[in-house]
Amino acid sequence: MVEVISFLDVIRFFTGFSILFYASYTDIKTRRAPNILWIIMGVIGCVLLGIHFMIDGFGDQIMYLIFIPIMIGLMYLFFQLRLIFGGADAKAIMALAILTPLFPFQTGSTFPVFRSIMPFSWVVFSNSILLFLCIPLSLLILNIIKKNIKFPHCFIGYKVTIKKAKETFVWPLERIIDGKLRFSYVPHAFDASDQLTLFEKKGYKEIWVTPKIPFMIPLLAGFVTAFFVGDILTNIMFILLT
Repeated sequence: MVEVISFLDVIRFFTGFSILFYASYTDIKTRRAPNILWIIMGVIGCVLLGIHFMIDGFGDQIMYLIFIPIMIGLMYLFFQLRLIFGGADAKAIMALAILTPLFPFQTGSTFPVFRSIMPFSWVVFSNSILLFLCIPLSLLILNIIKKNIKFPHCFIGYKVTIKKAKETFVWPLERIIDGKLRFSYVPHAFDASDQLTLFEKKGYKEIWVTPKIPFMIPLLAGFVTAFFVGDILTNIMFILLT
């Protein structure tokens, strides 16, 4: 019985990994991910949950099924508040809530190393956020090397020519307000071509930009680390508080 449930977790891992890997690839190339991916993930998740229930029920884990609609609602709220800017990212986490509501390999396995009482889809999300937060450090190091130090710009972006900005996936970190450049981190639209054209008309040669880094990449990394490492955030907090 335990072996069958573990096999279902293996299917969950390879399903999530394959779909998130492909979504990361398309996100890098086009900054888009097909909606059909999340439908497939959700359907497979429902089938696996049905098989799990018929084989062994859910026991004391049934409470985690309550978090499926909670996670879906939470991600929708985050998207509306622009805490998650990409619609595909929000849909991916919603689908993961269906695919992986339960912590995998509950018995007889070394992995995940750090177990948790949190819903597994939340663990994937929190791991992704932690990994995503490594990006500002990388940008800071890059800007120090290039001797481009301007706060807070150097933590979340870098300087490029207007021409280069038009050729890459970036958002301007500044806006022209009353004839002066003002820091502006929140993107107003996915397409920044109008803003870049305005900078060009005003005679600017270089501007600070922030890259449109697909969250799908840290989400993929968060998914893999959740299966093998476990709940990183909760265990960091536990270590700091003890």
